[in-house]
Amino acid sequence: MVDAKGKNMKCLTFFLMLPESVKNRSKKGPKKASSSSSSSSKLPPVCYEIITLKTRKKKKMAAEIFPSKKPANSNSNSVQQYHQQNLTNNNTIPSPNWQGLYGTIRERNAVMFNNELMADVHFVVGSSGETQRLPGHKYVLAVGSSVFHAMFYGELAEDKDEIRIPDVEPAAFLAMLKYLYCDEIDLAADTVLATLYAAKKYIVPHLARACVNFLETSLSAKNACVLLSQSCLFEEPDLTQRCWEVIDAQAELALKSEGFCDIDFQTLESILKRETLNAKEIFVFEAALCWAEVECQRQDLPPTIENKRKVLGKALYLIRIPTMALDDFANGAAQSGVLTLNETNDIFLWYTAAKKPELEFVSNPRKGLVPQRCHRFQSCAYRSNQWRYRGRCDSIQFAVDKRVFIAGFGLYGSSCGSAEYSAKIELKRQGVILGQNLSKYFSDGSSNTFPVWFEYPVQIEPDTFYTASVVLDGNELSYFGQEGMTEVQCGKVTVQFQCSSDSTNGTGVQGGQIPELIFYA
Repeated sequence: MVDAKGKNMKCLTFFLMLPESVKNRSKKGPKKASSSSSSSSKLPPVCYEIITLKTRKKKKMAAEIFPSKKPANSNSNSVQQYHQQNLTNNNTIPSPNWQGLYGTIRERNAVMFNNELMADVHFVVGSSGETQRLPGHKYVLAVGSSVFHAMFYGELAEDKDEIRIPDVEPAAFLAMLKYLYCDEIDLAADTVLATLYAAKKYIVPHLARACVNFLETSLSAKNACVLLSQSCLFEEPDLTQRCWEVIDAQAELALKSEGFCDIDFQTLESILKRETLNAKEIFVFEAALCWAEVECQRQDLPPTIENKRKVLGKALYLIRIPTMALDDFANGAAQSGVLTLNETNDIFLWYTAAKKPELEFVSNPRKGLVPQRCHRFQSCAYRSNQWRYRGRCDSIQFAVDKRVFIAGFGLYGSSCGSAEYSAKIELKRQGVILGQNLSKYFSDGSSNTFPVWFEYPVQIEPDTFYTASVVLDGNELSYFGQEGMTEVQCGKVTVQFQCSSDSTNGTGVQGGQIPELIFYA
């Protein structure tokens, strides 16, 4: 194995046994080392592929980025006791007839997990100074992984009693062994990425899929950019698509996250190119400068203006500076020092001159995302003295069948001419506030709905009821909805409604306020 270290990242090289069909991968794929086949082998034709993965600060993928989760343990108490003993290498078998204590082969194999008893191979796992020596049983490992099968029983079988694996973290290797021995998946927030790496390296697809599912359920604006980088590295298109959905809808939160500064240059470029990024361009510019400062530290460069521009390179011109509001440009980008005097002058002319200069920057605004509106009433009405507010709460519960991002609510306004309302909107799940905002909107006296927005879109998970609430202060006589529907199909999203106990002003499924949910999907 080769362990090459660079200034910014570490190249990890290892051997994977892959099907013969992958020999003709695209040029972007890893380089391959050919191997001869033997007609006497019982194995199907295989080839060995040298995969070089670039990893960056994997240990930073910790519990502060992912919420802690522990799956339910399905093993018996006695087997679990052996698991705990084996994890600490305190794995002495107390009984000479221990096999008779367990009724299934899975339970007996589970006893051998991380157990020195009958171990015929050992692994020294981890980087220098942080290694752990773990016992293994070739038969069990070969049954669970085609890579281990080739390693121990294939044409290029290992004769060594001890195998060094410097590119896998010990905790991740143990998690993989636990799955191979016990048929049990035990993932933790701070090791899931390293476990995915191990599962990919040794071709354990079910464990890899479980890792991806764990990451998808833990996905948020805080970790979406880092996971985007990792999902591309691990070639997981479904996870990549989920990451883009979060980054597009909650772009400003994602760009402000600490994880954004940890992404590689290629991922930075892909984000800056993104046409559907739902953020003001000044936030994109500021996020790029934060990334550049951290990149200077990674390259052992002083974080000067010149060095920030140097590490950004051509990615600087992917920021659509000419599409900023003039105030944002004048008070932000123009005074940052990153732009040259000629660039600053040309962009000012771009804003003001009839004959606009040619710019290297992209000058077309991003398309962003088009919000969808779910309207839950079939009609609306107004009656004298019928609908009053006086600080009382209008509330409704809803659930969706797909992940969406609630951007705001559509609200009714005055039925007695134009009026201004103060609206406090709130979104909760099981009593926990996920988003809220206090703002004003102007009603023109029509029966139209008027949007009121959250500061940032709120991520909504499927098949869970959330509570939407609003407290209005303004003209008491207003329009209200009637003939409400319990289920509404809006594009590809199905929304269900039910009454909320938080509603103290009469709003329910059949009638009332909050006629619309405004969301991205």
